[in-house]
Amino acid sequence: MGEMVNIHKIYPDGTVALRGVNLDIYEGEMLGLLGENGAGKTTLMKILSGLLKPTRGVIRIKGKEVKFRSPKDALSYGIGMVHQHFTLVPQFTVLENIVLGSEPKVNKLMIDWSRAEEEVKELMKLTGFKVDLNAKVASLPVGMKQMAEILKVLYRNIRLLILDEPTSALTPIEVKSFFNVLRKLREGGVTIVFITHKIKEALEITDRIVVLRKGLVEGVISTTEATPQLLARMMVKVETKPIIKPEVSPSREVLVVEDLWVRGDDGRYVVKGASFCVREGEIYGILGVEGNGQKELVEAIIGLRRYDRGRVLVRSNSRLLAYVPPDRTTEGLVLEMPVCENSILGIHKMFTFGKLAINTRKVVVHANELVSKYSIATPNIRTPAKYLSGGNQQRLVIARELSKGSDLLIVVNPTRGLDIASTNYVRKLLVDLRSNGKAILLVTADVDEALEISDRLGVIYNGRITGEDLAMNFTEERLGLLMGGALRE
Repeated sequence: MGEMVNIHKIYPDGTVALRGVNLDIYEGEMLGLLGENGAGKTTLMKILSGLLKPTRGVIRIKGKEVKFRSPKDALSYGIGMVHQHFTLVPQFTVLENIVLGSEPKVNKLMIDWSRAEEEVKELMKLTGFKVDLNAKVASLPVGMKQMAEILKVLYRNIRLLILDEPTSALTPIEVKSFFNVLRKLREGGVTIVFITHKIKEALEITDRIVVLRKGLVEGVISTTEATPQLLARMMVKVETKPIIKPEVSPSREVLVVEDLWVRGDDGRYVVKGASFCVREGEIYGILGVEGNGQKELVEAIIGLRRYDRGRVLVRSNSRLLAYVPPDRTTEGLVLEMPVCENSILGIHKMFTFGKLAINTRKVVVHANELVSKYSIATPNIRTPAKYLSGGNQQRLVIARELSKGSDLLIVVNPTRGLDIASTNYVRKLLVDLRSNGKAILLVTADVDEALEISDRLGVIYNGRITGEDLAMNFTEERLGLLMGGALRE
């Protein structure tokens, strides 16, 4: 169907994203584009979909060389991309979003909304999607927004559908349903490129897998011949080992949350009677699709948001709360500041002499200790945090928070956006801390993460803890039902 030959991409700041990629896409196949964050997957597909221009290289569609100046040019060749971050207009209805820019007209001025609705309903029948076309996008759950995004692209009669990390916000049950839709689309003649960093998903849904690493094609393999171990080696060039959790008997309760009711920014309750506890020597996981009250729950626990009813009790040997926020770049670090200054954010009073002046020598010693203890790769402690990799930025945030000495550590999506090696490091570190007596509250949207390192697990849906059990007792089906609101225990 198409080929990309010797594709290079160098951004204006000098970042080299692609170093000469060759890619063939066969008609009617489900092609997996697998690689770590920063491998070049999304950049390559943004070039194919007309969003970016290559620095060098050639694109051919059915043997004909093409040059895309915009996504509109790519759409004219039947190529459309659904991006990881939604591009919908929140205040428009689903129908308005789907046909936006391609509205059928009664005349030059009037939109034929009846025809538009008929066409989209026919498309929904074809795909099996069920979404309220008259609902405002802002009111939809994440899974419905994903459906609207895909319908918007399919409405433009594309023949090559590019999906960028499409399952990142879906429950396990939604993923299975979504994969069935993709198979149906492929059977209908749509070629699909499935961008992912999840090996398990690539093995389940694709026909062929191309692995990218550091802007180059590391390997191409038929899915039937691939194994998780082989793909992991191709992605990161390291052997990954399962995390072992030593047996620990949890002791005293460090965090107790009782019947907590919290309002969202719009004044409505988004946390509705949540109750749980976290004990020394355990990781308590809260798992759920984002947007179900996790953000407001954590903000209430750490004191950033008031709660109307209930109680939060923290029994810690430190007055300083150890908290790893969901976004290290905007909430965890000041990217323009050097590593040494980021290492004392929130604890700077510990490094003063007199009333105001910072004791620079103590800061330097502290920062160097953290860099050494947590293997933070940085040229030196004067390097701005923005120049560190995502994994090393996360290590810096965790190192600083642990230096507070608190018995309780709250972490939110701690491995989001990290490569396999960094993910394993962070998860193993959390397990080691738990085994040494720390109480850890893990809030995550990653099912595998929750099951791998949690001791006990609570599932949150629509602001309520709908199920709680030992992590080992949960099945994927049970988790999916709880996360999707179809089951409450």
